Amino acid sequence: MAAATILVVDDEQNILTTVSRALGLEGYAVEVAGSAEIALEKLAKETFDAILLDVQLPGMDGLALLAELGKRGIPTPVIMMSGHATIETAMEAIRRGADDFIEKPIGSDRLLLSLKRSLEIHELQRENRELRRRYDFGASLLGQSPAMSKLRERIELAGNSNASVLIFGERGTGKELVASAIHAASSRANRALEKLNCAAVPEGLIESELFGHEAGAFTGATKQRRGKFERASGGTLFLDEVGDMPAQMQAKLLRVLQEGEIERVGGSAPIEVDVRVVAATNKSLQAEIEAGRFRPDLFDRLNVLPLQIPALRERIADVPLLTKHFLALACEVHDRPEKVIAPEAIRVLEGYPYPGNVRELRNLVERLVILTPDYMISEAHARAVLPSGTGEPGGSYFRPETALREMVEAAERDLIERALEFRDGHVTKTAADLGLERSHLYKKMRALGIRRSGSE
Repeated sequence: MAAATILVVDDEQNILTTVSRALGLEGYAVEVAGSAEIALEKLAKETFDAILLDVQLPGMDGLALLAELGKRGIPTPVIMMSGHATIETAMEAIRRGADDFIEKPIGSDRLLLSLKRSLEIHELQRENRELRRRYDFGASLLGQSPAMSKLRERIELAGNSNASVLIFGERGTGKELVASAIHAASSRANRALEKLNCAAVPEGLIESELFGHEAGAFTGATKQRRGKFERASGGTLFLDEVGDMPAQMQAKLLRVLQEGEIERVGGSAPIEVDVRVVAATNKSLQAEIEAGRFRPDLFDRLNVLPLQIPALRERIADVPLLTKHFLALACEVHDRPEKVIAPEAIRVLEGYPYPGNVRELRNLVERLVILTPDYMISEAHARAVLPSGTGEPGGSYFRPETALREMVEAAERDLIERALEFRDGHVTKTAADLGLERSHLYKKMRALGIRRSGSE
């Protein structure tokens, strides 16, 4: 905690001096800014562990800056300060994302306690995010099969280049996670990684999402907004399901790749961008080209470094290693006692074809951890969680000596998870498939403990 760097934003010099001295004595590094505008300049250049922010500032006030931090996706914890606080102001600050609200004159003990608590909470949240990231990310590259060894080599080679990458793989193989690995292995790793699922954005909004818009460009565009390309400048833009991009947008994307500049919707001035594009698809783009749905010149621009992620059924030998990896992490994530899986149970899992690939195996193992009360996960446990018709003769959700409610819940959980997997986690599309209102599906997901891992 002593190495934490704090940004103090206040227009009163005596406050800056007093707070800087108090923090410095506790071992914190301190930067100061006399206005919101100066603070934004500093935040654009460096990262801080926490921000102490006055409400009343010249120009943009503290609450407006707090809202701007949220819009820009800056996750730094913020503690608000004010000498003229009201309950309404404090509540508004908390609503906009502040961790705490301190009244002036500021007592050093109160300040240090609030700061320490805020840093500890955000560190815990960061560790939880990292744990969940490892839960997925580690498995995307895990495996001893020749196919996975080749994929890891290709990722390393791609990381040493700035060329465009096109990732091919079925749903659930981990295309987004491989894109993250390429970014992490590249010289752009310390810059932004922006992501857009082309299949999840309505056709009328995708241009604004990618290129941004000027105020007044269309109904509802009340403020200027930077798009994914601008926010990713210097870094990487991941375009998932690029095969679903509308034809008009394909032409505009091609122009950006050729010229290295964009125009915001409603704007006329070109804006230079330095972005490495990594795209992914679960379609055969050659078939899409032949059908006239995908531009061959865009394919050539994207396909400089092609990467093929093998389906799990093509590397069944990796199932034991992946299963044990997911088992340990699922016990940790769900705060369950350590479990082991019997060799016979592993053989059952090896016999399943995994249409949902690694994502489906992860879900099956997670289900085993939640539903199995015993220390040892047996062959019977493994058969019970496999989809109907694959684990037992006759295919059934029946489990001996189990209440009907539990068996029905297990079946419902499995069916909803498989429907979500089919739609790559897209809740709205899944609800339509199942004949449910989206709110009803969300309610069922919460009741059954199903984690969200995709789009709205």
